[in-house]
Amino acid sequence: MTWSPEYGHLDFQTLQGHYRAGELKPVDVIDAVYDRLAARGDDHVWIHLVSREHALERARGLHEQPRGRLYGLPFAIKDNIDLADTPTTAACPDFAYLPKASATVVRKLVDAGAIPIGKTNLDQFATGLVGVRSPYGACANVFDKRYIAGGSSSGSAVAVAAGEVSFALGTDAAGSGLVPAAFNGIFGLKPTRGLLSTAGVVPTRRSLDCVSIFTTTSEDARVVWDVAKGFDTRDAYSRREADLSPQSSGGSNFRFGVPSAQSLEFFGDTQAECLFSEAIEQLERIGGTCVEIDFMPFGQAGKLLDECPWSAERLASLQEFYDSNPQSFFPVTRQIIGGAGKSSAVDAFRGMYKLAELRRQTEFEWARMAVLVVPTTGTIYTLAEVEHSPIDLNRNLGRYTNFVNLLDLCAIAVPAGFRPNGLPFGVTLIGPAFQDAMLCALGSAYQRGASE
Repeated sequence: MTWSPEYGHLDFQTLQGHYRAGELKPVDVIDAVYDRLAARGDDHVWIHLVSREHALERARGLHEQPRGRLYGLPFAIKDNIDLADTPTTAACPDFAYLPKASATVVRKLVDAGAIPIGKTNLDQFATGLVGVRSPYGACANVFDKRYIAGGSSSGSAVAVAAGEVSFALGTDAAGSGLVPAAFNGIFGLKPTRGLLSTAGVVPTRRSLDCVSIFTTTSEDARVVWDVAKGFDTRDAYSRREADLSPQSSGGSNFRFGVPSAQSLEFFGDTQAECLFSEAIEQLERIGGTCVEIDFMPFGQAGKLLDECPWSAERLASLQEFYDSNPQSFFPVTRQIIGGAGKSSAVDAFRGMYKLAELRRQTEFEWARMAVLVVPTTGTIYTLAEVEHSPIDLNRNLGRYTNFVNLLDLCAIAVPAGFRPNGLPFGVTLIGPAFQDAMLCALGSAYQRGASE
C-alpha cells in the first residue's frame, strides 16, 4: 500500500498502526514525505534536506532491525541542533560548520527508529519569537500566509503542522518552543531545563537553553520526551530526573491557577480573550478547579530576560564570532546581540538577586495550584506588522513565556480553538520542574475533551 494524505497526518498512532498491520513500510512513508516536500516547493521551512536516497537507505535499514518506540517516524531538526555530516548554520551562513556527530538528543531518537529528514529554519541564533529573522526567508503561518509562524523554532513547527514530518525538535530559552506551536495549531513541549541534553546544540542563553518538541498530539510529545531525556556528562547543565509523583494525572481533580483579569493582556485581540475564557471552562469540565493567582512575580521575572545577565548571555555564547563577523548577522539580531555588551558584572548580580526574590514570591502561588494556565500569546501579528515594529511586537509575544525557564518551570503549549478568521489560539500549561509527564497527561485530557 502506498501512503497518501487520505491516511491523515503523520501522527504516531496512524503511522505505527499501519506498520503493525503490515500495510506500510517506512520506505513508503519516506518516499511520500519527499513527494510532499517537492509539491510544497520552497516555503522557507527547510535550510538543508537530507537526500531522499539517504533517508530511504535509513528506512530500508529499519526493516531488518527490531522496532524501536519511534520506528519509521520522519522528523525535523531545528538548524541549531547537530545532525552528523549535515551543516549546522543557526540561520547564519557564515557561521556554518559540518558536525561529525549528532547531538545527543538526535542520536537517541535515531537509535529509537526515527528518520531525520533535514534541518529547519529559525530566527537567527534562536533570537526572536517571530520567525522572520532569517537570511533564508520567513516561514509563513500554515493557516494564513499573511501572518507570522512564530519563532524562533518556526521551521520545525510549520513542518509538523503542514504534515511534512511526524515530529520536530526545536529549542526554547524564552518561548521558542511554545509560541510557534500555538500559532500553527500544534503541541509544543518545553521540558524541564537539563532533562534533554543540549550537547550538540548551538548555545543561545546557555544557562536557560532547552531542546523542545513539536507534535500533533500531547501523547506523541510525551513519547519523544521519554526517549530523548536522560543525564549526559557532555552537557554541563544536564540534570538527573527528580523522583517526583505527578501532581495530577489529567482528568482527575486538580487545581489550576490563572492570572487575574487585570493581569491579562491581549493587546486588543478580543477573539483571543474569548478563547482563553473557553479554555478555562474546558479545563473545569475535565476536572479542574480554577484559582485566581497573583501573576505579578511571574510577569516581573519575564521582564528580566531582556536585562543583564540574561541578555549578555547571548553575547557570551557568540562573542568571538560576533567580534570578527558582525556583518554576518541579520540586522535585528546584530542589534540585539551587540547591545548586550553594555552590561556590567554588578548589573548581573543585581539581576540574579531580583530573580531570586521573585522566585520566592512565586512559591506562595504554587502552594495554591498544580498548574498555571496562561494564553501562549496574547495575540498574533502579520508579517507586515512585525516588519514595521520588530522589537516591540516580539516583546509582546513573550509576555506569557519569558519567565518559564528563568523560574525553572516546564510547559506545554496546547491548541485551544480558532478565531473566526481561521487563525489558531493556544494556551500554555505550566508546572514546576520535573512535572513534564503530568503536563503531557493533562494536555492529552484537554485534547480528548475538546474533541468530544
